[in-house]
Amino acid sequence: MDTPLNQLVECVDEQGNALGTAPKMDVHLDGTLHRAISVFVFDDEGRELLQQRAVSKYHAPGLWSNTVCSHPYPGESASEAAKRRLKEELNMDAELCEVFVMRYRADVGEGLVEHEYDHVFVARALSDPQANPVEVQSVRWMEKDAVKRAISDTPEAFTPWFRLAHDEVLNSLSTSRQERAKMLLTPHGDKATFLYNHLDYPKAVLA
Repeated sequence: MDTPLNQLVECVDEQGNALGTAPKMDVHLDGTLHRAISVFVFDDEGRELLQQRAVSKYHAPGLWSNTVCSHPYPGESASEAAKRRLKEELNMDAELCEVFVMRYRADVGEGLVEHEYDHVFVARALSDPQANPVEVQSVRWMEKDAVKRAISDTPEAFTPWFRLAHDEVLNSLSTSRQERAKMLLTPHGDKATFLYNHLDYPKAVLA
């Protein structure tokens, strides 16, 4: 289940160095940069697993997004958090590979801001999803090109971090190493910087 709003998250600087902790709700109110994880799961046919966020979520309720997104507990590694949240949200196992960090800032409505140092993983599904209704309203397997078209046609139906990360995630499936940071600024004013040089780059699980 999702952590309470007073659950501590790890605040970081722009290089991902830990600076301390703060309650989850506080960092979304004041826009403090904090550590997060995002997981994009694919099946053996190359389809993406999307989740529709539960309507009870405190921000972005009912929007479609990547398979899992959350925050590591203080002292928990990004990969451990990714595996934990796959289990908690979807009772799912997957083979994970971190492909980049996305440092982004986006308005998510109701006076809340996501400002995250987001460890992004691609993953191969090893079991079928079983959605936890407290977390997830619905799940859907979609072809990658269909997802791209849907984001382009109805961007308001998707979370801002998913819109920002999606194309770069697809690029990562066929690229084993990136040499420099890239920046993306959307018409909505959301901004993301993609960072690569912190990783040793094991072969991506879907390459």
